[in-house]
Amino acid sequence: MKAKDLNIIQQNPPFAVVTSLPYKSGGGVNSRAAEGRQQGREEGDDFGIHSFSHYNCAILLVFVAVTTMMDLDSRVYENVVISDNDVRNIVLSYLVHNCFKETAEALLVGTGVQQQSVDFLNDMEKRKAIFHYVLEGNALGAIELTEQVAPNLLEQNEDLHFDLLGLHFVDLVCAKKCTEALEFAQAKLTSFGKIQKSIEKLEDFMALLAYEEPEKSPMFHLIGPEYRHSIADNLNQAILAQANLPAYSSMERLIQQAILVRQCLNQELGKDGPPAFSLQAFLKS
Repeated sequence: MKAKDLNIIQQNPPFAVVTSLPYKSGGGVNSRAAEGRQQGREEGDDFGIHSFSHYNCAILLVFVAVTTMMDLDSRVYENVVISDNDVRNIVLSYLVHNCFKETAEALLVGTGVQQQSVDFLNDMEKRKAIFHYVLEGNALGAIELTEQVAPNLLEQNEDLHFDLLGLHFVDLVCAKKCTEALEFAQAKLTSFGKIQKSIEKLEDFMALLAYEEPEKSPMFHLIGPEYRHSIADNLNQAILAQANLPAYSSMERLIQQAILVRQCLNQELGKDGPPAFSLQAFLKS
């Protein structure tokens, strides 16, 4: 086992995170949100996924995290007690981080927890709105609301600010508003040309103007939903970080730790150790 891997495990031992408060870890908005977003918008659901789906997905991920360890020698985990309260906290962490407010509230009511004692629910509606703004082509709206929720965040995070402004530029280009796009670039984007790491992306943005069909250009990735989703995810993480909340949820950390342990044991013990974890194989089992 590599020393750096051992240090990671020692500093963040598997299952230790489950005893933390629901928000002791955080994470990016889960990509599963894209799957049911349209249906959810029509029905007013959190981030476009039905509440039961949120909860079932969270429970599945907890199950994955725990069962990645269960084919090891039972002596490794037979004395580990995982309480219902720990599982609830992990699931709640996932729901709160991803702004699944209605599902989180339902979980709190169902488990008898006093909602008024959980003050981290209060910011979810605005974070959810910001996330939707980014995904739905309203980057300027996302910027405006972010400045209300997290003052000075974008001033301190130039890369993220540039990405959001770039999204608006891309939307103008795709809407065939090239003159407006140029004016916007001159007013808002040219100042980022002084930042070395922004120059290449700025050039890619401007190159979109040369194509009648930008989605068929070599820079098509700047138009795709994956790029937009990654920016929404980064913005959500940054807002959480400014509020002194972690960037990865307890659930994601737990899965990462469990998988890392298996990988290290597989490398160290070879055939005598557990196989490396495969989510695809797990779901087929």
